[in-house]
Formats: sequence, C-alpha cells, structure tokens
Amino acid sequence: MFSRIVRNASLPFVCWVVMFSLIPTVACAQNHPKDTEWPSYAADTAGTRYRPLDQINASNFSDLEIAWRIKTDSFGDRPEYKLEGTPLMVNGVLYATAGSRRAVIALDPESGELLWIHGEHEGKRGGAAPRQLSGRGLAYWSDGADERILYVTPGFRLICLDAKTGQRVASFGENGVVDLKLNDDQDIFPDLETGEIGIQSAPVVAKDTVIVGAAFREGMTPKSMRNNKGYVRGFDVRTGRRLWIFHTIPKKGESGYDTWLNGSADYTGNTGVWTQISVDEQLGLVYLPVESPTSDFYGGHRPGKNLFGETLVCVDLKTGERKWYFQLVHHPLWDMDISSAPILADITVDGNPVKAVAQPTKQGFLYVFDRVTGQPVWPMPEKPVEVGTVPGEWYSQTQPIPSKPRAYSRNGVSIEDLIDFTPALRERAKEIASKYHLGPVYTPPTVSKLEGPLGTLTMGTASG
Repeated sequence: MFSRIVRNASLPFVCWVVMFSLIPTVACAQNHPKDTEWPSYAADTAGTRYRPLDQINASNFSDLEIAWRIKTDSFGDRPEYKLEGTPLMVNGVLYATAGSRRAVIALDPESGELLWIHGEHEGKRGGAAPRQLSGRGLAYWSDGADERILYVTPGFRLICLDAKTGQRVASFGENGVVDLKLNDDQDIFPDLETGEIGIQSAPVVAKDTVIVGAAFREGMTPKSMRNNKGYVRGFDVRTGRRLWIFHTIPKKGESGYDTWLNGSADYTGNTGVWTQISVDEQLGLVYLPVESPTSDFYGGHRPGKNLFGETLVCVDLKTGERKWYFQLVHHPLWDMDISSAPILADITVDGNPVKAVAQPTKQGFLYVFDRVTGQPVWPMPEKPVEVGTVPGEWYSQTQPIPSKPRAYSRNGVSIEDLIDFTPALRERAKEIASKYHLGPVYTPPTVSKLEGPLGTLTMGTASG
C-alpha cells in the first residue's frame, strides 16, 4: 500500500482533460451550490447523470481551451489503455481512480495540482483479477465532519480513505480494508488469490450503507459452466461490517431456487451486478440490475427461467430483503445482461403521479416500473418467441415485451435492415445474409453448419 500527499506536482503528458477555462474561481467550497457538485458516479444515487450547469453550452463549446492536463502512466505498473472512469467533484476537490493499479487521486480542479495519491500493491492477486485497470470510479461519504472515499481494488478489496489525506481509515474493516472475497456466503474457487471475481464499477453509498456488486471475466467464453456467484452486499460505512447480502442465484430453500432445474443453482456462477446500482434514499430501496448467468449464449446446463439472471431486483437498503423483482429475460441466452444503472424519476401518467424506476437495456427496451410496488407502469405482456433447436438447450417460450415506450433502437435483424446503397450491394448483402438465421429480438442462437446457417445475426447482445 502507498499513500502520500503531493504538492506542486507537475505531470505534463495527456491522459484525460478537465476544462474549466470558462468557470470563475470559487473562493470557498461552502458557498458552492450543492447542485454544481458531482458526489456520486451517476451524479446522485438516483442515476440521473444530470446537474443544472449552463456555463458551457452550444454557443461557446467551440471556445473551450485546455486548462490543465494530467497523465496517469506512472500510477501503476503499465500505461492505462481502457480509461472508463467518472471523477467525483465534492467540496472543491476532484477525486478519481487512475492508472493500471487503480490508484485514487485527489486533484485541485482549477489547477490540476495533485493533492494526494493512494494505491495498493496486490501482486499475483491483482494480476489475476478479472476486471483490472482504473475501473469506473469511486464513492464519497460524509456525515458533515468526517469525509471518506471508498473504492474497490482490482483484487476485490473495499478500501476506505480519509478524503482529506488519502490515508486509510483504520477503524474501517481491518486497517481500512474489507476483503470482499471473504464473508461472501461462498468459498471462492480455486483460491482467494486467483479466484475469478471482482468489480470495475464504483461502489454506491446511500445514507450509511456502502453497496458493492460483483463482476467476472469479459469475453463471453467462461472456462466452465461452474463459476463463483456474483452476490451483492451492503456494508456499514463507518465500520466496514457486513450488513446484508442478496443471493443473485438463490440458495436451496430460498425463493427462486426452483427456477434452476436439476439443482443447477448450486454450480452455476456469474449473475452479478457489474454496472452501477441506484438507490431511493427516502424510500430506503435499492435497485439491482443483475447480469446473465454462466454462460452468455448457452444455458443447457442450467434449465429453467434462472432467477435472478437478467432481472431488476429491488431490496431494502437496511436489510437487503427482497421487496420485488421483474425478470426482463427468462433463461438468458443473448448476453442481454443489464448494463446501465436504473433511473429513478417522478413522472405523471394519465394525470397520476408515479414514483418510477426506468431500466435501459441492450435490447433497446426501456422497462418502466412503479419503484415502490414493482408494477409495470405500462403493460409488459408475455409474448411468444422462437424456440431454438440447439441440442440440450432449454428455452422459454415467451418473453415480456414492453408495450410503452417504443424500443429506442433496432433489436432484431431482417432483410429490410441490410445495406441498400446500390442494387448490387443490396443483392450481395442478401446473399451473405442468406447463410445466417435472421429474426426479431430473442431469435435464438443456432448450431453452426457449413451449409448454413452459420449462426444467428443479432442486434444488441454483446455490443449493446
């Protein structure tokens, strides 16, 4: 572990750019309107990704100049090549994860001065992590006096830092660290050092609870149908004590276990929450967008609907008790894992106010629910879908299709979608497409044959 305060640091090369040339100097952070800050990954726990800032707009965007630059190559053992982070802006300080070791840095937002840096040396455990590099960010918490920064290392450790100094908070966990591979209601295999489980997203802090999901190896080709499970946990922000755990694959005796036929819940893995989690702090409700089970495009070894795979689950903030759920895809076969944070919004429908949660998806549907009851705001009838012919596969004969709003993107492939710049290109496209299976959303994967079909052409799936 290293942590230090740095003054007058100069890092001349570009990694990411913050532009403040149009924003006047703020003399006192306490005079800052709070709606100009960005204290959570998605701006707030409701997932709005919005702040009412208007100094930069369409009329002056072209006049922006670079105010300062920072390069993070030295914040790890190799240069970053997949920067996905969103910095936080709180009380006049910019906080971010940076570099291949996922260091945490605090910066002066006006000058770019490096105020402090903290990082963990995780050795083989970090090198074996399924989600490496700087990740997507971190979380901030304060009770008005104490200020803390929380983040998860590549090696799956929850770290709590003093926001002013970058030093570990000794009273949190064990000297500022909670090992997330422990106290997880499962034995991580093959061992704690190399076992496949981690997270690249930012933890979420709501009131005094830190919520952490789980993620696994990217690439859609797991080594085995057996894998570690992506449970979601809540921790006390002051002590690091585990408050609750939600089993995204139910254990024997729990509700939903019978949707995994032949005992497949016992060995199937993944089904984590790798994207951002949203929270309604007033209602005390947490919204978990759960991903696909092992594996993305084949589920013959896990017959059944497979709760809570590809399901929006609402749990209690204090206890983790499940309040309601809606499975968007029964028996997932398309890698339609929920990849975006749920959006909490108060809307009016037919003259009636509705506290809504809206879930964007890879399939281009926006699923909208009453966030208290889980009832769909507009009907989502079960509609028949094509049943495939892959040997050993189990298929759901229906899927829920939202009636409103209309899909915001194409989610199937038909002849009408093929290129038509010229008649010759159109005919060539039809010739190529004839070797594949085409259809609307939820057209199943096929067995590849030399004479055709070679596979199923899809929209969404892995690329969203």
